[in-house]
Amino acid sequence: MLHLLVGIAFSFTGVDSARAENTDLKLQAPLLNYSRISLPPEHVPYFLHNNKRIAKQCGLDALCPFKVALKDLSACWGYEKNCDPRKRFSYPVCTKADSGWTRSLDTARELFWKQADFGYVKERLSELKTLCKPSRPGDSSLKCSSHTRFCKATNLYLDLRNPRRGHERYMDRFIQEGEIGGCCRLNKRALAAEGEHKSPLQSWYAELETYTELDFQPTEDGRCDIIIEKPTVFMKLDAGVNMYHHFCDFVNLYISQHINNSFSSDINIIMWDTSFYGYGDLFSETWRAFTEYDIIHLKTYDSKRVCFKDVFFSLLPRMRYGLFYNTPLVSDCYSDGMFRTFSQHVLHRLNIPQNGPKEGRVRVTLLARSTEYRRILNQMELVNALKTVSSLEVTVVDYKYKDVPFLVQLSITHNSDIFIGMHGAGLTHLLFLPDWAVIFELYNCEDESCYRDLARLRGIRYVTWQKMDKVVPEDKGHHPTLGAHPKFTNYSFDVREFMRLVLEAADYVTQHHKWPHRTPRDEL
Repeated sequence: MLHLLVGIAFSFTGVDSARAENTDLKLQAPLLNYSRISLPPEHVPYFLHNNKRIAKQCGLDALCPFKVALKDLSACWGYEKNCDPRKRFSYPVCTKADSGWTRSLDTARELFWKQADFGYVKERLSELKTLCKPSRPGDSSLKCSSHTRFCKATNLYLDLRNPRRGHERYMDRFIQEGEIGGCCRLNKRALAAEGEHKSPLQSWYAELETYTELDFQPTEDGRCDIIIEKPTVFMKLDAGVNMYHHFCDFVNLYISQHINNSFSSDINIIMWDTSFYGYGDLFSETWRAFTEYDIIHLKTYDSKRVCFKDVFFSLLPRMRYGLFYNTPLVSDCYSDGMFRTFSQHVLHRLNIPQNGPKEGRVRVTLLARSTEYRRILNQMELVNALKTVSSLEVTVVDYKYKDVPFLVQLSITHNSDIFIGMHGAGLTHLLFLPDWAVIFELYNCEDESCYRDLARLRGIRYVTWQKMDKVVPEDKGHHPTLGAHPKFTNYSFDVREFMRLVLEAADYVTQHHKWPHRTPRDEL
């Protein structure tokens, strides 16, 4: 239904015929509330490609603001059945074929597209199978991708009258037989076959293995204490105090919206949590990119039978071969596709503008750490060296959540051309750098792939320290249980080598094809 796709309310208005006859001006109002389609302009043609009814209405409406987007409705994300590969939003770039993965550049590109771009959505869509089939109007339904990593349901019944809450956030068998289900023909064997990945943040099998075929229609037969009409998303969340892990939640929610073809913010998001506890979230402002409402804890519905008209269970943050935690990626490839659109979507919805770039200036942001470990011992010396270059505009920040609100952090990051920092979750900010930017992981602490691969997913240039004879650790490091460890100490860096890497990065920035102020290579 249209309102489920985009949350657009039809707002037809009548015109008094007598007044219309007495004036040459015909008062008009838009046929749709187009403001509810809050998408970056670059995304609108792709959205209309997948929502033909809205595209048709727009074509008939003189006041539709998307007329330009209607000129070519063949533009597609890439996962649609009728998508011409030449019209895809993006296609990965591979510089060489890794024999450990494939033997040709073409197959490497296609593999990376399936691993980490909109091909990933296509793979999940191809897996969807009906596990509980409706027989008549008002019945329920349940469809899931492989291993119940993503599921969608209609007329879902959830009985929380006797919750078994404890200290575990994701308790096994929290829901018993008959406490979740729907009025539909359940394929028990097919559902049981999807349990191989059963794990709290890898699949929804623990929550759905007791899905029961009911002999009543939940929303029609008066068995619900509450009926939720608004489209709803269930999520199981990773650590809300760590940007790297929490943004796995947000990225997978965005990917799930593509699978479901629904980008409305007029939705409920329910945090599936079987504990008594609340949820510490240092990045809560980000939810505004996805919903207009506060996040709902599952315990809100304790002691009630709740029925949901339309719900999906979002992809999870630590799935096997999921995105982006520990994702195995074919080497020497990168993409400016799905992760770039995630970045654009969030920045657009949160109203974070790009205030540059500045002619003749490269904006360098250095992320300081006030933590016990991975501090830059000669940070002031490095900053002073940067400030000797007149074309570099240098900012030092410490993203303490109590001192710098997250939206301010995003604004600083998005308006950086080079972002420098030690290995740590704060480098997840690279997702929101402009397309021409460079992320400089000053030292990766022997965790080589983490932020290098995240930069490849986002499609921006990654730089890190290479000359190990020019970096000096404070000591061997002191992990609480593992002993000597490179992540548990602090470092000093050779100033000349540091400046060489920064100036190379600045040269890359100013020569990037999206940099509007192209600079001769010798100016820096």
